[in-house]
Amino acid sequence: MMGFSPLHLTDYHRISDSSKEWLRTPRIGIDYDEGLHASNHSMDELPGALGTSASLALRLGQAVFSSASLIFMCLDVDFYSYTSFCYLVIVMGLAIPWSLTLLVVDAYSVFIRCLPRQPRIILVIILGDLVLSFLLLAAASSTASVTDLLHDAGRSYCSANLCGRYQMSAAMAFLCWSLSFASSLFNLWLLPSL
Repeated sequence: MMGFSPLHLTDYHRISDSSKEWLRTPRIGIDYDEGLHASNHSMDELPGALGTSASLALRLGQAVFSSASLIFMCLDVDFYSYTSFCYLVIVMGLAIPWSLTLLVVDAYSVFIRCLPRQPRIILVIILGDLVLSFLLLAAASSTASVTDLLHDAGRSYCSANLCGRYQMSAAMAFLCWSLSFASSLFNLWLLPSL
């Protein structure tokens, strides 16, 4: 049976210590001792993701455009006569609280302290944004098409002032849809890095 001499053990410790030192040295500008801080820093730089100032701007735009669409539609009580206009009001009634809630979360994360990003919460926000964006697109498209039909039918169905308000409501709904879809895509982009 072969035994180990103290010289061999000393050499082994010297080699293992030098290999540990090699593993600790930073390579390619990444500090491995920081661990999670380096990965969180790269996620903060993703524009439009939850908790960034770009996301705050997107949510603010969604809240403003959905409120404007609802105001333009509800200035006149004749919208109850058409199903697509009622559908737009219902969808905007969903979009406003969703946008305001996520606006508060983004504002808290940007101005007070950054909230941790959890994959399940991000997934719920992505699904909520996607569902809401498709509902917004359907509501905006149906409102625009019915407004166009009413405008072509003549002044007996829709006066110029009233059709103009319906068109503005549809335009605001399209803008709200584009911002909602953009924020869902930005958060979808963030999801694999979590």
